[in-house]
Amino acid sequence: MWDCATDLLKDWECMNSLLLEEPLNGEEPLTDKQESALIEIMLCTIRQAAECHPPVGRGTGKRVLTAKEKKTQLDDRTRITELFAVALPQLLAKYSVDAEKVTNLLQLPQYFDLEIYTTGRLEKHLDALLRQIRDIVEKHTDTDVLEACSKTYHALCNEEFTIFNRVDIARSQLIDELADKFNRLLEDFLQEGEEPDEDDAYQVLSTLKRITAFHNAHDLSRWDLFGCNYKLLKTGIENGDMPEQIVIHALQCTHYVILWQLAKITESSSTKEDLLRLKKQMRVFCQICQHYLTNVNTAVKEQAFTILCDVLMIFSHQIMSGGRDMLEPLVYSPDSSLQSELLSFILDHVFIDQEDDSNSADGQQDDEASKIEALHKRRNLLAAFCKLIVYTVVEMNTAADIFKQYMKYYNDYGDIIKETMSKTRQIDKIQCAKTLILSLQQLFNEMIQENGYNFDRSSPTFSGIKELARRFALTFGLDQLKTREAIAMLHKDGIEFAFKEPNPQGESHPPLNLAFLDILSEFSSKLLRQDKKTVYVYLEKFMTFQMSLRREDVWLPLMSYRNSLLAGGDDDTMSVISGMSGRGSTVRNKKTKPATGKRKLPEAEESSSSDSMWMNREQTMHTPVMMQTPPLTSTIMREPKRLRPEESYMGVYPMQAEHHQPPIDYNTQVTWMLAQRQQEEVARQQQERAAMNYVKLRTNLQHAIRRGTGLMEDDEEPIVEDVMMSSEGRIEDLNEGMDFDTMDIDLPPSKNRRERTELKPDFFDPASIMDESVLGVSMF
Repeated sequence: MWDCATDLLKDWECMNSLLLEEPLNGEEPLTDKQESALIEIMLCTIRQAAECHPPVGRGTGKRVLTAKEKKTQLDDRTRITELFAVALPQLLAKYSVDAEKVTNLLQLPQYFDLEIYTTGRLEKHLDALLRQIRDIVEKHTDTDVLEACSKTYHALCNEEFTIFNRVDIARSQLIDELADKFNRLLEDFLQEGEEPDEDDAYQVLSTLKRITAFHNAHDLSRWDLFGCNYKLLKTGIENGDMPEQIVIHALQCTHYVILWQLAKITESSSTKEDLLRLKKQMRVFCQICQHYLTNVNTAVKEQAFTILCDVLMIFSHQIMSGGRDMLEPLVYSPDSSLQSELLSFILDHVFIDQEDDSNSADGQQDDEASKIEALHKRRNLLAAFCKLIVYTVVEMNTAADIFKQYMKYYNDYGDIIKETMSKTRQIDKIQCAKTLILSLQQLFNEMIQENGYNFDRSSPTFSGIKELARRFALTFGLDQLKTREAIAMLHKDGIEFAFKEPNPQGESHPPLNLAFLDILSEFSSKLLRQDKKTVYVYLEKFMTFQMSLRREDVWLPLMSYRNSLLAGGDDDTMSVISGMSGRGSTVRNKKTKPATGKRKLPEAEESSSSDSMWMNREQTMHTPVMMQTPPLTSTIMREPKRLRPEESYMGVYPMQAEHHQPPIDYNTQVTWMLAQRQQEEVARQQQERAAMNYVKLRTNLQHAIRRGTGLMEDDEEPIVEDVMMSSEGRIEDLNEGMDFDTMDIDLPPSKNRRERTELKPDFFDPASIMDESVLGVSMF
């Protein structure tokens, strides 16, 4: 309409006449609703003409005005001022008792060109306007009307114009009268020994409302309002019978006092005494607000909570930003008790069901508008506390009680909680991860308290915790390198929590919190492959040998979590022992017949990248778990035994003759009887072939062959128990090398596919047998 009917919308003279002039004979007067609508239309058109900005939501924002538009804007402001500087006092006088109409009319001076009051000799109309505003302040106690009057005084008290002195005198006279009246009423109100009279309480409340409304936009520091408000609040704490509206406005007024003093100290040079006085007042005020957090009235508690969050935010370490180091004495950090009370308030008044909220306007819980207003209020309370978390005013772990409500209250507060989660992760990834796992632990403990330790893992409660863990895992994104340390720390805390409470029935029963590993497995996909091995080794610290053998249903969380860590993590490193055994097997299988009575031996999987951890084979210490052991065929486990002719055993390596006996060639296909008849000739031929074909192998493996192991002398089959004990000893050496006394998981460096192949040589490759660097590795 502004583009197609501008002249009609700017016909303010017609609108003014409709509101002020009496209707002619035969004309119907405007109804109350029509007058309210016309005043609202007039205000909107004046705002549009003075600011040249489209209404909220109907434009792309501010734009640069052309020269023609600027000229039109100045002309419109001049018309508005010349017309309403004269008409506004009359309009206010006519509608002075109507709060809605007065509130809209009092906004008009904000768009005046105040210089016209002087150039147009309109000072008498300014005085009339000031008198009308004073009368409205005395007649009304509605907060919106009083704030409109305060803003009008603020718009007129502009030091750039000559009317400033006239308006400042009128404002000071009004505040003097209000302050004197308040002190007088308060003295009588607090001295009464019996319950305060309702009339006196109303007088104190109405005066306090007016002072609070003006203190919002004006500096009233010279009236020293902190002392009288402190007396009022302290009396309310001691007696407990102070009317709630008096307490609410006293808290708000005291808040304005502290903020105006801080602004004065910040903008101008202040003395040390000023800083100390403000610091003392601020600390005392925070203690008062903390007391009112436990008030029986909900409105009082909400006011105390909101103001306390604002004060803690303003006087946090952020106050020194921008080179304001002189304000360091004013920095205030809440103690643990205050943080706990703030969190308790959020849990009791924000995370509640819609039906439980009995504070809707006029008791209309079923009214949709009231429900929306109540939800908006609760969202503001939650946002105020989350702001303290984001700016590290309170400890980050207090957010655990907020994060655990993410799924249950997703529709009401999901956006606020998710944004808080994102901001805290930007501040400290590791601490944020610890907070997330703490929230899951709290939910798990709450479930245990309700259902006991023998709960059903298919229950909706446990499934809900798992779903929340899955949602948390999704918030870490796809870049695993950025969240590597955080995810590892999350697993560390989760493992410690799962094994924290041992079962009082003994080690044969699972730890009380073992089911938490089922929840923790939701984060296993966020681990890098090499990190899965590290976390798996850390898990083994808390396990016993009996735990690894359990297959009952109560041990399923442990098995599923172990499988989630083993998935995709076996190809990062190679086992040295497997490589040596596989190499021996490769040589033996070349043109050799398998020996009779052989069996495949299990071998411990190596998870360490250092060969030194697998030294000292003789140490067969008990290991907490039995690691997965891939089967392999090995003939170099013990010292070679003496062979009997009837065994027809074909050796792997040629042995040196003892006592000048010619060596026996175990690589030929000649039988033992033929070798006995032609022993000297065969030995000579064997030495020639060995010199030509196996000179390098003999040189490099000389030491290994002498120390190699084979079948025992009196038993053709190896002893599995001895092999497993040696494997367990090597695993124990690995556990000792990991230094579990420290509480941090030391992650290996990240490797890409090409780098991971270079972690250790491929001992399963036959070509690696001829490599000198491989042959030089000590087996045990």
